[in-house]
Amino acid sequence: MQAIILAAGMGKRLKDLTQNNTKCMVKVNGVTMIERMLRQIENQHLSRIVIVVGYEGQKLIDYISTLDIQTPIVYVNNSIYYKTNNIYSLAMAKDYLMKEDTLLFESDLIFEEAVLNALVNDPRQDLVLVDKYQSWMDGTCVKLSADDSIEEFVPGKRFKFKEKNEYFKTVNIYKFSQEFSTNYYVPFLEAYTKALGNNEYYEQVLSVITMLDDPHIKAKRLNGELWYEIDDVQDLDIATSMFSPDDEEKLSLMQGRYGGYWRYPKLIDFCYLVNPYFPPQKLMDEMKASFEKLLTQYPSGMRINALLASKNFAVAQKNILAGNGAAELIKALMGQLSGTIGCIRPTFEEYPNRYSQEKTISFVPNNEDYSYTAADLMEFFGDKAIETLIVVNPDNPSGNYIPKADVLKLTAWAKEKGIRLIIDESFVDFADEENSTIIEQEILDANPHLYVMKSISKSYGVPGLRLGILASGDTELIAKLKKDVAIWNINSFAEFYMQITEKYKKDYAAALVKIRAERARYQKELAAVPGIRVIPSQANYVMVELTGGRSARQLTKNLLVKHNLFIKDLSAKIPGKQYLRLAVRNTEDNNSLIAALKKELEESN
Repeated sequence: MQAIILAAGMGKRLKDLTQNNTKCMVKVNGVTMIERMLRQIENQHLSRIVIVVGYEGQKLIDYISTLDIQTPIVYVNNSIYYKTNNIYSLAMAKDYLMKEDTLLFESDLIFEEAVLNALVNDPRQDLVLVDKYQSWMDGTCVKLSADDSIEEFVPGKRFKFKEKNEYFKTVNIYKFSQEFSTNYYVPFLEAYTKALGNNEYYEQVLSVITMLDDPHIKAKRLNGELWYEIDDVQDLDIATSMFSPDDEEKLSLMQGRYGGYWRYPKLIDFCYLVNPYFPPQKLMDEMKASFEKLLTQYPSGMRINALLASKNFAVAQKNILAGNGAAELIKALMGQLSGTIGCIRPTFEEYPNRYSQEKTISFVPNNEDYSYTAADLMEFFGDKAIETLIVVNPDNPSGNYIPKADVLKLTAWAKEKGIRLIIDESFVDFADEENSTIIEQEILDANPHLYVMKSISKSYGVPGLRLGILASGDTELIAKLKKDVAIWNINSFAEFYMQITEKYKKDYAAALVKIRAERARYQKELAAVPGIRVIPSQANYVMVELTGGRSARQLTKNLLVKHNLFIKDLSAKIPGKQYLRLAVRNTEDNNSLIAALKKELEESN
């Protein structure tokens, strides 16, 4: 068996990285794609490697000569690479295709060893390597029957998003037997190029072959093995973290992304916090039905979005402000503060990070659960000269919850003391207490020193919309903040969501019942895992302590690398302690995490 690698393309989408180099000479974690691929191919002990070169071909040949590859390498030159596509490059290597069995690769791929092993070790002779379609993928797809027969090739121009669940993406790695190449592929390749020219793609030849009664070629489905196609700098960035050979670096790179984890195949995110049971499918379908208008038309300005927010939260328009996520509003609000502020630690660091550390007084609960009450805060800050007190309720990461009646007592105390009180209730809807919010007109009117922040993303499970609100009886500051943020700070999708979400209040209430029940089950199951101590939570996450000297960072790393599970390591937030924060997801995902935790903690004993 031999290998053929198509490496003639210019890789224009990688811009300056391919200005003087071929695409496959771009480095991922310090190693070029072509070196990685050649060494993986060499492990298969093949007879030869045929490389079709074109753009900067001699530079590629010279570079490969420095790699000490033991498998014989033959080069084929596509001198008209700039006006042909990969069908021509493969046609130039057709004589080699007919000499023996072949593994065919495109050179802009990075994959783990298991991908190649899965293809080579499959006893079937003629295979197209495919993976279940995911939203990050681009290019030719196929539809398969139950026996892996290829029913249809679907090029990008015929891709139908409504049929995406039926698609498998071609990985651009193939296995052709000598017989298949000689009797089927090469004859059809010659006929196809003669009829349609050289500016086509070799997959189109396979598409024609699969129309035969017995095309001889099947699909080989991957099952979680990692691969990535690198077309642009974002692909390169993702591949760098996905294939980092250093587990510590991989974890750091992933933690530094702060989102976008849908681009990572089969990764389950227990780090970032959403509602797993909302929005309902009907709400999403309603948004999809208006997608074109929302995409192509301007959103309303600040006044209208404040009106929508006031409708949803039943307060006056003058008392509420909508933001591009709570983060935008936190930044704007913290910029208006002066004097000394008080906060609780550990907490959501976006608040203290937006203010001078020298002007911050922190209360740290003196117990292993980091729990506290309104009375604790009033006692601690009673003799402190603070102008503002910030309370996240339930707190993040502990999940500590102050009941509504006690929050109102704290509000009255702050009013008496002349202290501005900021309550972040982004997670309050998840608490067992019904009607736990303090965003009520009567409360705001009576307490102009009170500012209530809420992240719509977290409570309502729509983080991609970037929505948050700030409500207060301080109408002067609300008006000032409306002028401070951009007039179009909310996009059309977020505006439309606020327009329709009121219709789904019953669905939201049902979702909260589900997540509270799942949280209770989740905490019980976690508490049964040896080496874990659960801190009671009223949020959509659970903080746990690792006992027996186990390392939070090491466990976080193991779960990511070995199980594709991403959790929040709290080592930086709680120095010297071994705590984790685990999001509450649906039952299936939560069970996957519990099983992985059991396995990892048992192995560490």
